Amino acid sequence: MTSTHGSAGPTAAPTPPRSEVPARRRRFSPAERWVHRTTAALTLLCIATAAALYVPQLAEFVGRRHLVVTVHEWSGLLLPVPFLLGLGSRAFRADLRRLNRFAPHDREWLRAVRRRDRWASARPAGKFNAGQKIYAAWIAGAVLVMLGTGLLMWFTDLAPLVWRTSATFVHDWLALAVGIVVAGHIAMALADPEARRGMRTGSVERQWSRDRHSKW
Repeated sequence: MTSTHGSAGPTAAPTPPRSEVPARRRRFSPAERWVHRTTAALTLLCIATAAALYVPQLAEFVGRRHLVVTVHEWSGLLLPVPFLLGLGSRAFRADLRRLNRFAPHDREWLRAVRRRDRWASARPAGKFNAGQKIYAAWIAGAVLVMLGTGLLMWFTDLAPLVWRTSATFVHDWLALAVGIVVAGHIAMALADPEARRGMRTGSVERQWSRDRHSKW
């Protein structure tokens, strides 16, 4: 440190003004946002075409049943592709590891949800809260089951009748469950504009991350 003429004391490294501290924090990489958007588009396409096949009023309104069946089959087959391509991203793989690990604060988060405690301090979370981890695990398993049962229904000559009948039963009822769960996921996103902004732009407000994801 040195003294300068007219100064009260030695000079030090300047401290950046508070306004220069970034107000936003990076949450998702471009690759992660692409995986989410393409997976969401394929999932919604599967749900929409399934509804057009199974709801008589929609089936009559849409028509073109063969085309709807083809779109439904191929969108289902392509559903795992964005995930597989996303594995080439280091950020995507890092977030998968976070989603696959339950920490003690995740159990605290679940207890707070059961108590309906809305205080942020009562719901500690890392980059992903316990609800997001459960949703990710459930939807990943559901996609695999839907893909397997769908293939049994598609290639009718490769499996006995009892297998195809069972696959149809599981596929139809699990499709209904997926539709309900995805609708809940969308409702949760609509209730949190900053979370949607984070997925759209890749960054979130630092105050939001401190309030909602204090362990991140």
